[in-house]
This record gives sequence, C-alpha cells and structure tokens, in this order.
Amino acid sequence: MVSREHKRAALHEKLQLLRSITNSHALNENSIIIDASKYIQELKQKVERLNQDIATSRTSSDQNSLPVVSVTTLEKGYLINVLSEKSCPGLLVSILEAFEALGLTVLEARVSCTDNFRLQAVGGEDEEQGESINAQVVKQAVVQAIKNWSESTE
Repeated sequence: MVSREHKRAALHEKLQLLRSITNSHALNENSIIIDASKYIQELKQKVERLNQDIATSRTSSDQNSLPVVSVTTLEKGYLINVLSEKSCPGLLVSILEAFEALGLTVLEARVSCTDNFRLQAVGGEDEEQGESINAQVVKQAVVQAIKNWSESTE
C-alpha cells in the first residue's frame, strides 16, 4: 500500500516536471502528456527548419555569399534568424533599420559578428501600428536590407 502511494507520488512529481518543462497549463495527466507530445513535435519541426537553413546556407554560400534569412511567426511577433559564413561589418545596422522601417521592435536579440555573422532576434509589432504584417513581408524586408548592404560594400 505504501509503495503504491510512493509510486503515485513519484509519477505525479515527474508529470509536474514535464508540465513545467513544456510550459503546459494542463491540470490532468492526459493533457500534460498530450501537451508534451505537441511540444516534442514543435521541437522536431524547429530542428528540421534549422537543418534546412544550414543546408541552404551551405549551398548559397557556394553560389553567393549573402546571408541566409529565416522568419518564424511567434504568438506575438517574429523570430528572425540571419546566418552568414563570413563576418559582415555593418550588416546589423542595415537589418535594424529594416526592422524600424517595418515598425518592428526588437524584444530580444543575440548577435555574433566575429568569424561569421549570426543574428537571432525576436521582433514584435508596434502596438500603435494598425495593420499586422506577415512573416513573408518581414523576410523580404530583411533580405532587401542584406542586398542593399551587400551592394554598398562592393
């Protein structure tokens, strides 16, 4: 009897840990497991997208050395990734100007500019701006900023 209660308590503790890891708000066991399954699928999709971005960057760096851009829609804003195999002095400023022109506010960003250029930014739309923009528009604006930067450095 005591061991059954101990096992139940251990299971409950593990489910609560799973719930916190997956940011689930579910209360019953089945919903926690379903949320965890969805979370795993989302992670698999992110890995797949990143692998595609890496493959694209390798093939595109052979053809031209422009950075690879990917934009993912988040609940409130966008996740923007820019990756280049080489250092790109001045590119960050061009991309931030493109964000500003779109009315995006950088909520969080990680940038590396030493041996290569890597930008991962979370951008949110200004509250005052009436209409919503989609991820494709954000991507096109960033790609255009990269092309403009590239032409100005040649």
